[in-house]
Amino acid sequence: MIDNNNILNKLDGLEARFEEVSTLITDPNVINDQARYVKLTREYKDLGDIMEARKRYIACLTTIKEAKDILANENDPDMKEMAREELSDNEILQPKLEEEIKLLLVPKDPEDAKNVQMEVRAGTGGDEAALFAGDIFNMYKRFCDKKGWTLSVTDINEGAVGGFKEIDFAISGEGVYGILKYESGVHRVQRVPSTDTQGRMQTSAATVAVLPEADKFEVNINEGDIKWDTFRSSGAGGQNVNKVESGVRLRYPWKNPNTGEIEEILIECTETRDQPKNKERALSRLRTFIYDREHQKYINDIANRRKSLVSTGDRSAKIRTYNYPQGRVTDHRIGFTSHDLPGFMNGNIQEMIDALTVAENAEKMKEADL
Repeated sequence: MIDNNNILNKLDGLEARFEEVSTLITDPNVINDQARYVKLTREYKDLGDIMEARKRYIACLTTIKEAKDILANENDPDMKEMAREELSDNEILQPKLEEEIKLLLVPKDPEDAKNVQMEVRAGTGGDEAALFAGDIFNMYKRFCDKKGWTLSVTDINEGAVGGFKEIDFAISGEGVYGILKYESGVHRVQRVPSTDTQGRMQTSAATVAVLPEADKFEVNINEGDIKWDTFRSSGAGGQNVNKVESGVRLRYPWKNPNTGEIEEILIECTETRDQPKNKERALSRLRTFIYDREHQKYINDIANRRKSLVSTGDRSAKIRTYNYPQGRVTDHRIGFTSHDLPGFMNGNIQEMIDALTVAENAEKMKEADL
């Protein structure tokens, strides 16, 4: 059974790579190449998890074979009873281990471990859309609090009656992009707006964009080409806001890889009262912006090769409806509905994300012939 096992054949092929990576991460030349070292240590951890699962799977298959041999050849009733128990336990364990291994063998997106830059923007619906964009932002903020992640607002444009016309923010933590990448797209709300005195139902929308944060070594920026301006921030924050030019604005000439034309990128950051920190965050957003644009072709090529059930890149696709009168939220990509809308808006979105992840992994397993 072991020799002919398809899963074990796949695992055996990874054993040599695990040994190779184990050696590479101790090589001084690799350690000095920070980008390569980080990539290899991540691969070492992933392969280590697979090798550990392989060990448990082989032990399970070996126990099943030995228990069957005892039942076929042993006369001692006590030995046969023990063998029956071992066989039963491990025949239950085998499919569980196989599912665990299949998930470990699903090709991982190398960007899943990254932090993210997010944007929530009011869509159709005027003031109500801005209020809904505010609700969506607060939903993510509460989710981040539950996960122990750090959320920091980088830019903000408030709505006339509350909420946001647009809000940009960064989230850092463990595996952030891999969890939040499914949130990109159009989020639609159906409810009676608080701004409507006649109590009429209205449909509004907000768009969400989730971008993996670009690493410094992935984007080549000539900082000498950046033109910086400073300005006084506006809004809440006390007297300091209006007296100190803490807000920063950068302009950067960038050659669009698709058109070949030079475009000017404009980024503002008023997040903190500390100008150097705002400069640092504006640079981070510039790197992410360029990274996103320059990798769009790559993303499109991947999408064309594999029409994913769960879209993670199309920001114009309507992905979810929040129906307040019926107290439910539905994800249209997988048909998943939660009937606890208040809890969902309070940041309890993990169940929805888990369902999206399972659907995506099932599709990847099918493609990988697992």
